[in-house]
Amino acid sequence: MIRHRLAAALLGATMLAALPAAADQRFPATLAGHAFVPALSLIAPPADAPADAWVSGKFAGPGNLRVDRPMSVMGNTGAMNGNRTTGISFPFIGQPLQGFSGFAMNRAADGSFWTITDNGFGNRRNSPDALLFFHRVMPNWQQGSVELRQTIFLRDPDKVVPFRIINEGTRERYLTGADFDLESIQVVGDTVWIGEEFGPYLIRATLDGRITGLWETMLDGQALRSPDHPGLVQPAAAGRDWRVPRTGGYEGMAVTPDGSRLWAMLEKPILTAEGQAEGNVLRVIEFDTAAARWTGRSVKYALEQGATAIGDFNMIDATRALVIERDDGEGDPSLACAAPNQPRPDCFPNPARFKRVYVIDLAQVDANGFVRKIGHVDLMNLADPEGLGRIRTAANPPLQGRYTVPFFTIENVMRVDDTHIMVAVDNNLPFSSGRALDRAADNEFFLIRVPELLAAR
Repeated sequence: MIRHRLAAALLGATMLAALPAAADQRFPATLAGHAFVPALSLIAPPADAPADAWVSGKFAGPGNLRVDRPMSVMGNTGAMNGNRTTGISFPFIGQPLQGFSGFAMNRAADGSFWTITDNGFGNRRNSPDALLFFHRVMPNWQQGSVELRQTIFLRDPDKVVPFRIINEGTRERYLTGADFDLESIQVVGDTVWIGEEFGPYLIRATLDGRITGLWETMLDGQALRSPDHPGLVQPAAAGRDWRVPRTGGYEGMAVTPDGSRLWAMLEKPILTAEGQAEGNVLRVIEFDTAAARWTGRSVKYALEQGATAIGDFNMIDATRALVIERDDGEGDPSLACAAPNQPRPDCFPNPARFKRVYVIDLAQVDANGFVRKIGHVDLMNLADPEGLGRIRTAANPPLQGRYTVPFFTIENVMRVDDTHIMVAVDNNLPFSSGRALDRAADNEFFLIRVPELLAAR
């Protein structure tokens, strides 16, 4: 019944007059727990994986040229963030655990949390030796640690994937970061649904990682493609041959509590026929899990001024959801470089300024198709009266009574209970810092008390 009411509300949105404007409210947020996985955390590939997977990141250096000697290339934050070294070198012996890029709304039977690791090192060219996997994890807020209970490697032995993969000629056909860029996950019963960026594709798998289905993205009766879609023929024109910007696929994907519908949210605005972004708006597209098809329904999500992308998207109840909005900065703004185009090792040229978690209501859609934003909390201003933040933040003056989440990519959010949410970081090992000027970011997890946000309607 709830599903039918939601569907009716969304279908009737275009016939409704614009909803009364409601001011976006800012709600308080208090740090209730802090835990982390150390940045340099590596796991072994499966015993039957190709030998190539035992040294990962061989193509993640300058020019994507092969580097075989482990730990011989120093990581750095890139030009946008000042080319600061991070203190961790690659290639790695094993696979980086890093890159947590989405929480599932439902928990595993033992109460642990499902999360997914992204494509490895950032793009298709530099990640052919990065395997793809998802996990069950359990933060220990008292100890400040995160227990890795299980890692499941994705594979395609039944040749469901319709294009050539890196490990094409092997028996299990383990998937790599040159095949897909995984960014969101939902688990419904014994089925795993994964949102992906290269296609962008929607992927279905079993709990033991076997691929069982793959769908191209359909919007208004047309397939949406990115520049990394395997079927794209070059030269290709933006707006004509591809409309989803690179790394603009499914960063967030929510599932309704009954498991019948997925709502997949693109990370960045799609392009018009002229090759320009259609505005500061993201598309959210509905998928019927039982029928295994896109329903044809979609809504729009308006990004705030100062935000460049979303990080994750998860339902609270049948209609309300949490969304992370962020900018591309990292580091505390108190240490901003005086001249951003002249970065120094003692400052952040592009500090974090806009990192928020919003509550929206998918059942409230205005005449132009935009979902209602109810309110938000500011991740750059968490109250921390008990001093629960475990890692010192580089800031001037030092933080007192508050804690921040000053990272480039914050890609995990979910409701924990009626008063708490959990947020976690994608640390882009070994290319991001944020908490410190010269040290790779850890995979930080935050338990945040936000009763007013979760109750807001």
